[in-house]
Amino acid sequence: MGDDMADTVLTIDARGEACPIPVVRTLKALAALAGPGSVETLVDNEIAVQNLTRMGEGKGCAVASERLGEKEWRVTVTTDVALGVSDAEAESATCEVPAPGAAAAAAAPRRVVVAITSECMGTGDDVLGRKLMGSFVYSLTQLDELPATVLLYNGGAHLSCEGSAALEDLRGLAASGVEVLTCGTCLDHYGIADTLAVGEVTNMYVIAQRLTGASLVVRP
Repeated sequence: MGDDMADTVLTIDARGEACPIPVVRTLKALAALAGPGSVETLVDNEIAVQNLTRMGEGKGCAVASERLGEKEWRVTVTTDVALGVSDAEAESATCEVPAPGAAAAAAAPRRVVVAITSECMGTGDDVLGRKLMGSFVYSLTQLDELPATVLLYNGGAHLSCEGSAALEDLRGLAASGVEVLTCGTCLDHYGIADTLAVGEVTNMYVIAQRLTGASLVVRP
């Protein structure tokens, strides 16, 4: 690392913020650096320290963490290059002769469909499950490649209705061009059809079309 590394230092206070927000904010700060520099992120749990460390090391950065108090850490991610372009983007810009059939494969974009069937992510503790699902939907909004469609059926239908903690993130996805579809039969079954607040009502035929036509189906 160069001697001028300390010239640019950005500080983020992510204390009290749940995963993956500290990582997302740190990534955005790293991308904002015009060149060599550091991002110092304050967090209040060891899981965030571990996540930030893995992210930084995965980007080829130097990572240092310091415990400041009983529940406070500072994680410093330092880079000696601008991180505006990812390794994958750099590789795609090289001039290579494609293998037979590669052009046809590249011409067909991936169609990722996220199928959410419950308000909870995983099994065990429903309070934790709802928190995890909220974090998952938020994380979708931060991906470089957004899904083509989010399908909500059975218990997942609650997420697109008034009062849902995931509602604003689903609205953000819809505003970015993601198709948000909620099963009409499910809305009627739960008596919440009048509270749908984002996306469109759909049916099982369309759900079957989206699932069978997907190049990748993600079920959290």
